[in-house]
Amino acid sequence: MSEHGTGGGEARTGRTRSLTKHARDNLTAYTFLAPFLIIFLVFLVYPVVYSLYLAMHQVPADSFDVFGGLQFVGFRNFIKLFTDVKFWWSVAMTLYYAALIIPSGIAASLILALLLNNRLKAVAVYRSAFFLPYVLDMLVVGIVWTLIYSPHVGILVRFFEGIGITAFTEKGFLGMPGSAMPSVVFANVLKGAGFGMILYLSAIQNISPALYEAAEIDGATSWQRFTRITLPLVKPITFFMVIIGTISALNAFVEVYAMTSGGPNVDVGGRALGATWVTGYYVFDAFYNQWRLGYASAMSYVLLALTVIVSLVNRKYLGSDNT
Repeated sequence: MSEHGTGGGEARTGRTRSLTKHARDNLTAYTFLAPFLIIFLVFLVYPVVYSLYLAMHQVPADSFDVFGGLQFVGFRNFIKLFTDVKFWWSVAMTLYYAALIIPSGIAASLILALLLNNRLKAVAVYRSAFFLPYVLDMLVVGIVWTLIYSPHVGILVRFFEGIGITAFTEKGFLGMPGSAMPSVVFANVLKGAGFGMILYLSAIQNISPALYEAAEIDGATSWQRFTRITLPLVKPITFFMVIIGTISALNAFVEVYAMTSGGPNVDVGGRALGATWVTGYYVFDAFYNQWRLGYASAMSYVLLALTVIVSLVNRKYLGSDNT
């Protein structure tokens, strides 16, 4: 009896020590995680929840208390979006922006990766040079490109004048509705191509050379090796680039703010609408310039829904299951 009792006591003591050690390990882990969790809750979770609260309210026109004088309006801000011509125009411009920048960005990144995958002299210098613009601030890059596109001091305007093209002499590239959005896209593609280049370069270098050697022995041309081997094996990178490009396009703001401020205007059904008036800029305009906090928050949630939908569609058609 005593031996049995002693054995049971030792077992309980062992379990107690194990639980104590487990609790101590958990406490240590949460202590190290605490800084991240605090930052995550304060700067991500709280803004997301509070923006939903704002989306259900509006600031009265005669109120000077922006946050304390909010009035509950339910889903009125969301309903109003369906009849807002400027909002749907901004959605159309955002889709236009995405349709330009995603394929061109992927193409530029892949071409750079293929070129720099060869054994060139000082290849590391070229890789660093192409990647460097990606780390620069978009606002600074946008201002620089505004000067490059300027009709007064822009080097591109002078170049086109030198070859006999004077269409951009008066307003420049950013002052004409037809060229404003492609000009913004071109600047962004050159800035971000280095990031995609690094991703594609790492994927290409992980492809076994034996695959190319076998294809070459079978008589495959360079184009066939590229389309039958390289493209399928870098498909996960392409899928990632599409998702990131979609999210970036739906949240585009800084480049438009720095280069065009939503303009130039174009006449659409008797309304003056900006040729680069993307949704991200409309959210900024409603929130900062007009102080329509609830309406801007409602737009942000619609943008979130659009991002999720487009991402799911991309996953269905570009995901690994379809490789």
